[in-house]
Amino acid sequence: MENYYTVAIFLVLLCAIALPYWLKATRKRREAEHLREKGRKAGILEPTTLHPKIDLLNCIGCGSCVKACPEDVLGIIEGRAAIVNGLHCVGHALCVDACPVGAITLGFGKPTQGMEIPFYDDHLETNVPGLYIAGELGGIGLIRNAVKQGVGAIGHIAAKPRASDGSFDVVIIGAGPAGIGAALAAQEAGLRYLVLEQYDLGGSILHYPRQKLVLTSPVDFPLYGRFKESEISKEDLLALFSTLAREFNLSIECQSKVERINHESQVFRVETNQSTYAARHIILAIGRRGSPRKLNVPGEDLSKVAYRLIEAEQYTNKRILVVGGGDSAIEAAVGLSRQKGNDVTLSYRRGEFVRLKEKNETNIRSMSGSGKVKVIFNSEVAEIRPDVVTLREQEKILRKVENDFVFVFAGGELPGELLKKIGVKLRTEEIVSKVA
Repeated sequence: MENYYTVAIFLVLLCAIALPYWLKATRKRREAEHLREKGRKAGILEPTTLHPKIDLLNCIGCGSCVKACPEDVLGIIEGRAAIVNGLHCVGHALCVDACPVGAITLGFGKPTQGMEIPFYDDHLETNVPGLYIAGELGGIGLIRNAVKQGVGAIGHIAAKPRASDGSFDVVIIGAGPAGIGAALAAQEAGLRYLVLEQYDLGGSILHYPRQKLVLTSPVDFPLYGRFKESEISKEDLLALFSTLAREFNLSIECQSKVERINHESQVFRVETNQSTYAARHIILAIGRRGSPRKLNVPGEDLSKVAYRLIEAEQYTNKRILVVGGGDSAIEAAVGLSRQKGNDVTLSYRRGEFVRLKEKNETNIRSMSGSGKVKVIFNSEVAEIRPDVVTLREQEKILRKVENDFVFVFAGGELPGELLKKIGVKLRTEEIVSKVA
């Protein structure tokens, strides 16, 4: 009888300890299945940029990758890791580091859903010998990884013979995160280098909305060391870049737009709006948005149409239409709605938001719920006039929205013309990144 009570007490204690864990695991599994099914129905299960690729034969279903991901991209379904929120992935690569059995690598979408990117090998070198791709242009969407690629490209270049004909060892095109990382690494390696930037220090970060939070992982900069902040504003990040450039006397030439690159024998000739430079190697760190993607509708050439928002405070007591449903569009709409007297409308072609960061999703739901931002789903711009915009909704209904300004956030187009002239091949097939 005593043994019976002992066993009964043991079973009760076991249930008391195990049951909460079982219930929690069941709830997490159901949430993951719900998110996956939601993404499948919307046709957005796989992202169009960098995302985790899971080897199901090696995955042990421990959930380490799920816990490590700050964007809730992964979940456990049927005992294995699975993508449940693909468009939230920005390439942190923390899941790769967290997996104890190496079952995760980073890759791009399939041809039907993927994006066109330049061809490059494990050393980031393209099919054109001596020409490298680093950062966003190659599909890398996170600052830490962009810096890492810039550093990696320089590491491969530094192992080659130095230029002895008076040319640069490397010309780095673009002074964003990848370009800054490459410049610091080149300085550390003692290479003769030059950074060319068509705007100002910071590259594409300059186009971010004011006070936009960026940098969601610590970054290792050559010469400087680890920058440990996990979140930083656009302004503070630009200030950091300025400090790095000044402290280490980086060779950066701003307001220098590259107009042409010619490959002559083993030397590249880089023509800008200011001068011509010779280099043994080139690193393209110019970002994917060579030019903003247009709507191609009547009236888009009006002066009231813009493709980026720098200072929301400049717009008060205005009727504003924001076009798009990504993070940039939401941040612009929310920022503009907080200015005095603005009437903000957001037009999005889908039926719901599907790829927002959690903070942006919370903000837009709050703003739309309070009426500060009017959201029109399943709509597209049909025509833009000086004082009104016509939207075409899902049922082909035309709605006229009185308007003073239009901000379009439809993504950017790959600077394909420049790449084509240089001879860089593009690819859309499924590939795996070695960035992690």
